Amino acid sequence: MPLALLSVSDKTGLLPFAQALVKNHGYRLLSTGGTAKMLRDAGLPVTDVSEHTGFPEIMEGRVKTLHPKVHGGLLCRRDAEEHLNEAKKHGIELIDLVVVNLYPFESTVAKPGCQFEDAIENIDIGGPSMLRSAAKNHASVSVVTDPADYPRVLEAMGNASALTELRRELALKVFQRTSAYDAAIANYLESQAQPGLGNILGLPSRFTTTLPLAQRLRYGENPHQQAALYGSFHEAFDQLQGKELSYNNILDITAATYLIGEFERPTLAILKHTNPCGVASADTLVEAWHKAFATDQQAPFGGIIVANRTVDKDLAEAIAEIFSEVIIAPEFSPEALAIFGKKKNLRLMRAKVGLRADTLREVRAVIGGVLVQDRDQKPINPRDFKVVTERQPTPDELNAMLFGWRVVRHVKSNAIVYAGKERTLGVGAGQMSRVDSSRIAVWKAGEAKLPLAGSAVCSDAFFPFPDGLIAAAEAGATCAIQPGGSVKDAEVIAAANARGMAMIFTGMRHFRH
Repeated sequence: MPLALLSVSDKTGLLPFAQALVKNHGYRLLSTGGTAKMLRDAGLPVTDVSEHTGFPEIMEGRVKTLHPKVHGGLLCRRDAEEHLNEAKKHGIELIDLVVVNLYPFESTVAKPGCQFEDAIENIDIGGPSMLRSAAKNHASVSVVTDPADYPRVLEAMGNASALTELRRELALKVFQRTSAYDAAIANYLESQAQPGLGNILGLPSRFTTTLPLAQRLRYGENPHQQAALYGSFHEAFDQLQGKELSYNNILDITAATYLIGEFERPTLAILKHTNPCGVASADTLVEAWHKAFATDQQAPFGGIIVANRTVDKDLAEAIAEIFSEVIIAPEFSPEALAIFGKKKNLRLMRAKVGLRADTLREVRAVIGGVLVQDRDQKPINPRDFKVVTERQPTPDELNAMLFGWRVVRHVKSNAIVYAGKERTLGVGAGQMSRVDSSRIAVWKAGEAKLPLAGSAVCSDAFFPFPDGLIAAAEAGATCAIQPGGSVKDAEVIAAANARGMAMIFTGMRHFRH
């Protein structure tokens, strides 16, 4: 009779699986602790591992499966006579199936207030050891670490070739799981390290990450590029309708979520290729939509729309007039869903946990490795700003500058945003020259017939020469907000004073490459 060892933390689906093993496939069961109790209470015949090994569980259960009768039963090669003779000599029964999932270390350390001692006690030792032993000998042993695989294992048991193929797949899954588990432990321990022992400047001394496949994508940025999504993106959003998300959709949704998280007031933003086309806040989302759309009525075609309030009937009717790829919101009213339902390809994304993205690190591939940095999400605090001109900004100018400053750090560098009261008026993005970005923003405002008189010009990095500021003044801007820090700052300030402009230095730049 084949022998199965079952020892799990996540008991989802285990009981019917174990019942099928016994009743349909003639398995005997070995188990430990709570798993053995659950199976025994269900009337299944179970042998405790301690009885099987002849050695009791010791040290509060820290040592129970680390025994030759367990690992010998897993690692014995069935095609090696010497192995089989040694197993017989030492009374080692062969184990044909291992079902193990690990102590919940990741969820334990994710809990607020997790104590270091609790984290240490949730580091599984016996589980990974059994999984690795079984996976190494997968030619003869089936190993299951994911409850979702129970039905596949049962189905394959009647087909030798199918079982062989499945065993190799399950072995791969084991090493993916144990490597992710080890990485989580290493990252946690380094995060707890004392200064000088690692965690330099808050970044790990070794960057390790393993993420599960979430979705295979049709292609990447272009049809000739393969692509896939890994991680927990879908835990943040529900897709309510529309075509499958593309690589570019996912990038745009991420950029839109980061941007809209800057605002508390009802706000709507339109993005294209991760750059804002128009952003506005207002008392209602419909009003915000009209202001945002007025910034640029051409670029939003095929773009992304994000709102930080429920999308209702009135807003849905207004938005439905243009072609959009994706609409994101914390909720959609039934009437809005009915309106959008007529556009079968339109992707509607409901943010499950709000629209304040909490990603702490950004990772980008480079030749031979990756770059890792903190995300640019430091809260904007006007008390950190410094007015450097003779004239102080008016309250309206200050509000326009603060609004534009929230937007400009989400625009690709070189970035220039002209802003009015709670709205963008012109956006210039991604140019090699800051003056060119300003010219594009002015041209965009002109195309939209939005006057820049009295506007605020916002720059993600310092004006290296007075020419950029002068061009903004000539376009109608009466105030400017920028990081400062140029060797020409005095000349830029003098140019602002000569034109009666108010200017703020923030002391913080927002390059976005």
